[in-house]
Amino acid sequence: MTLRPFRIDIAQSQLDDLKSRLAGTRWPEELPGVGWSRGVPVDYLRKVADYWRTGFDWRVQEAALNRYPQHLTTIDGQNVHFLHVPSPDPDALPLLLLHGWPGSVVDFLDVIGPLSESFHLVIPSLPGFGFSTPLAGPGMSADRVARILASLMDRLGYDRYGVHGYDWGAWIGAKVGRHDPLRVAGVHLTALVTTPGETDGLSEADQRRWLRMRNYNDAYLQCNSKRPQTVGYALTDSPAGQLAWMLEIFKEHTDPVEGLPEDSIDLDRILTEVSVYWLTGTAASAAQIYYEEFSAGGEPGSGGRGTVPTGVLVSGHDATIRPWAERDHHIVHWTELSRGGHFLAMEAPGLLVDDIRTFLNSSRR
Repeated sequence: MTLRPFRIDIAQSQLDDLKSRLAGTRWPEELPGVGWSRGVPVDYLRKVADYWRTGFDWRVQEAALNRYPQHLTTIDGQNVHFLHVPSPDPDALPLLLLHGWPGSVVDFLDVIGPLSESFHLVIPSLPGFGFSTPLAGPGMSADRVARILASLMDRLGYDRYGVHGYDWGAWIGAKVGRHDPLRVAGVHLTALVTTPGETDGLSEADQRRWLRMRNYNDAYLQCNSKRPQTVGYALTDSPAGQLAWMLEIFKEHTDPVEGLPEDSIDLDRILTEVSVYWLTGTAASAAQIYYEEFSAGGEPGSGGRGTVPTGVLVSGHDATIRPWAERDHHIVHWTELSRGGHFLAMEAPGLLVDDIRTFLNSSRR
């Protein structure tokens, strides 16, 4: 039941080692004229890696995270790290904020201030991610993570709360509602992946999203879900490898897709995300949830239709298809944006905050 105060304090020797490894990177050759079509271009990656080594200041980012109260606790054998930011309003609704991959608690830095005006915030690192390590063992599926997070809210004394999540956080957040329906006031989801169903009668917008889903390059998903440990060796040993692995996702999942990742999200914020994975050595453990869901018999989105009121915010980039979402969730609020990508908390924080407030205020009433 113990909550242990926590403060991020990365040893200087780790930061020195990072710079040394970046300086000694062995760079691969590249075919001429292929651009981003076969992965991250060498010239671009070298430029970002050089800035990571010579211009990026981890201590500034560490201090920004440490401005917020943090704790460690152990639930079901799993160490759980979380930020806990109370609202100045004692009657505020608690809100559980859940990140995805390749994200972390860093995702929410731009929304903590405005959201904490209305909600008591609990922002965990998912098990195996960031400072929620080591992973307790095999079987840490989305379902088990959801139960752990529901227990965390109970441990904090919250008898009524809301949930927001994107990516893995959306799948897990929906399951939190299924496990704890009497205490969850509402579940708000972005970057929600919908499992395919009936295609007849889809709207024109949903047909475009279905085409986007079918054309999606899931190379990272296949690697993470089938050989997470093997992938982890390269990413844990090479910071340039970890950087490339994550930059490609930021490139493909931000709006506009044609731009560079830093056109949508500040480069220092992206490098803070990459640094969290590198400095905690969690490339392999963070990928294990893919194995649990895709290769160990799980089915993302399974578990029956949810009963908790659910709000969905669809960015211009998402492939969330409404009839399939309504099949699996009790949707009472639906918003579609003409812009924004996968990482709305960093790309369009104001739009995300407004939609969460609108939905949860309505759910409370």
